Amino acid sequence: MFGTKTGSRRLTLVLATVTALALGATACGGTTKDDAAEESGSAAAGKADPRAETKKGLTVAFLPKQVNNPYFTTADKGGEEALRELGSAYKEVGTSSGTDTAGQVSYVNTLTQQQVDAMAVSAQDPGALCTALKQAMRNGVSVVTYDSDTNKDCRQVFVSPASAEDLGRTQVELLAEQIGGKGEIAILSAAQTATNQNTWIDVMKEELKKPAHKDIKLVEVAYGDDDAQKSFQQTQGLLQEYPNLKGIISPTTVGIKAAAQYLSGSKYKGRVKLTGLGTPNDMRAYVKNGTVEQFELWEPAKLGALAARAAVALESGQITGKEGETFAAGDLGTMTIGADGVVSPGEPTVFDKANVDEYDF
Repeated sequence: MFGTKTGSRRLTLVLATVTALALGATACGGTTKDDAAEESGSAAAGKADPRAETKKGLTVAFLPKQVNNPYFTTADKGGEEALRELGSAYKEVGTSSGTDTAGQVSYVNTLTQQQVDAMAVSAQDPGALCTALKQAMRNGVSVVTYDSDTNKDCRQVFVSPASAEDLGRTQVELLAEQIGGKGEIAILSAAQTATNQNTWIDVMKEELKKPAHKDIKLVEVAYGDDDAQKSFQQTQGLLQEYPNLKGIISPTTVGIKAAAQYLSGSKYKGRVKLTGLGTPNDMRAYVKNGTVEQFELWEPAKLGALAARAAVALESGQITGKEGETFAAGDLGTMTIGADGVVSPGEPTVFDKANVDEYDF
């Protein structure tokens, strides 16, 4: 069962509906974001109080880009644990495809109708969810995005894995070192519309323009749509199309695992270098058998926990999502919101043979 807002919010929703019917409205009415904020004490009205008491008994729904994806399973469990500590309820919904934007929109609308207190969403497309998310906020639902953002005016806080600059730069640096600073490389991404992927790739392209990387040529950006089979096939296609390929960057956990699987059973093992963003549990075998030297990732459980705590802080009126506001984030300490409502749990970790067994996610 989903939780509901306070009694006053329910009353407001009833009154709004009655008014709408009396006026002969053809669409469902609802409390506005500002009205809900004034009644519930949420931060939507623009008046943050960092000393406000943390609310309990809230319901926060997680909508990842793809359910049953090991990365999001770990991230969302981090959110679930954080909500349990805070005395609130957790719910996860979502599609099994990483490219079903219509499905994501439908889930946002359903969660709004069910009057969850807040939702944490990893957007498959930067703009497709905007109308639905704005409607959710007008109905008093606090909206946090995590891992992959929507447009900044369609949510209140974005929990970024790490800075886009750091992630784009470090993945290029990892591969450049492994290929000796020269040769053809390719990028194996997720969906063409994935906000986070495109942001990191833009940074990678800028990084490759630097004098230090003048002998490295990016020949193609391929898309596996966060589908294991398609990513496997795209890896195969890249190697057939570019026989002199020296390395691949895959900034997606599904993509890097599929690429490693292909390379490990091919003549390219050890010859074509692979790095990107992966989980230790997915990549451990490929590191140990020599297919992959190094890869990186933040700890997804921390990302989910931070998304949950940001959602509760919004609902409690402790933050609004404005730059400079702070809130308590458990083991992560006090977090400060940056420009455009962005907050991050920290720098990514580089994994190799020396440390990959120290992590379990």
